[in-house]
Amino acid sequence: MGVSTLRLCAALALLPLFALGADAKTIESAYTDLDLERDCTVLSSAESNGEDGDWRNLVCSGYKGYPVFVYYGDSRESLFYGFPPAGAEPRWESFSRFNHTGGKIEWRIERQNDREIPFATIHRWFVADSWNPVKPVEVLVIEKVGQVDRGQGCAVGYVVATENRAANAEARRIADEKARTFRCGIDQPAIGTGIVPLPEIAQR
Repeated sequence: MGVSTLRLCAALALLPLFALGADAKTIESAYTDLDLERDCTVLSSAESNGEDGDWRNLVCSGYKGYPVFVYYGDSRESLFYGFPPAGAEPRWESFSRFNHTGGKIEWRIERQNDREIPFATIHRWFVADSWNPVKPVEVLVIEKVGQVDRGQGCAVGYVVATENRAANAEARRIADEKARTFRCGIDQPAIGTGIVPLPEIAQR
């Protein structure tokens, strides 16, 4: 077998690998801002309904057409990322103590060729701490993103970020491993803590 024939065989052997690489899925992060006064529209509120109290439901810009819904009441927030189930309000998921979310959302995105799907978000929450009223507990909440054809979205995991240098990496690992196959209402969210315990979760 001549040298040119050997080179041709080697090139042909590599073709499947190149083809596989071209179609391979990759996971990347993208970031969007969340400013409740600038990026959101009020859907309903205590004031618009002629009620006493302080509550608001908002829809906000998210990632490339994927909205973010914010439900605020009694100094607590519950968020839904993506497209909610038709005709149903998403489940309230928050913390028992007063809390608010940060102004930056990380979206975990699966890419394949020109197709991309945001399948999870990582968002930093600030939760009031009874032991230290000046400094809240920071928690990274990992959420499954609701898709157009199936509006299932919910908390997939919680990672305490206070005093935890590995929090970001742990949150991404949970998002990438669990969010796409997570069954809301059936599977239990993953919990990552360090020396600071996770604040009590509130759901209804």
